[in-house]
Amino acid sequence: MTSENIPFTDLTPSRAEIEHISQDGEPATLVNCDLEGLDLSQLDLTDWCFDRCNLKRASFNGARLEAASFTECRAAASSFVGADLQDGSIEGGDFSNTNFHGATLTAVSILRCKMTGTDLTEAKAIGLKLEDVLLALAILPKLSFRKMALKRVDFSESDMKRCDFRDTVLEDCSLRDANLADCRFENADLRSADLGGVELTDARRFKGAVISKSQAADLLGQLGLRVL
Repeated sequence: MTSENIPFTDLTPSRAEIEHISQDGEPATLVNCDLEGLDLSQLDLTDWCFDRCNLKRASFNGARLEAASFTECRAAASSFVGADLQDGSIEGGDFSNTNFHGATLTAVSILRCKMTGTDLTEAKAIGLKLEDVLLALAILPKLSFRKMALKRVDFSESDMKRCDFRDTVLEDCSLRDANLADCRFENADLRSADLGGVELTDARRFKGAVISKSQAADLLGQLGLRVL
């Protein structure tokens, strides 16, 4: 492989080849390349583009990925522990069971992506954008969504204890059967969110939030009351 400023397509590079390209200081574009199981930890891949690549079980631990983009990649069970993805993007593709523990996701955009079972423990996510993302069964403790606008994000059965949803708008999102212990919802707009599985005894968790009449009726229905 050479490091010309052109896309690298349909290749199966080694770590040494990726490292050689990165040392030239110019961002690269990898198209339909197979990096499955490759250890790319600690490399500087700033501004790199990964387009329709196979990243299954690849390791980007501690890598510099500022402004990097991942488009329609197959990245199940990959690892980004401690990686810096600031200002980057993930669009489409499958990142199920991926480990983002301690990663920097500041101003990252995640769109139309499957992230079932993803671990975002201790991730730094200020300005994170989520739209059309499947985050069912994900691990998201203490993550801050404050003042965000979340669109069509499925958090079903996720571990979200101590998350911050203050002043957040959840548009067509699902919190069904999620662990919401000690979350904060002051001024959150939950009117179009799926709150299935929430019992009246748990409703105190939504203190200060705005809910719809139908949601209130579902909760009060547990007492045999009807809202007209």
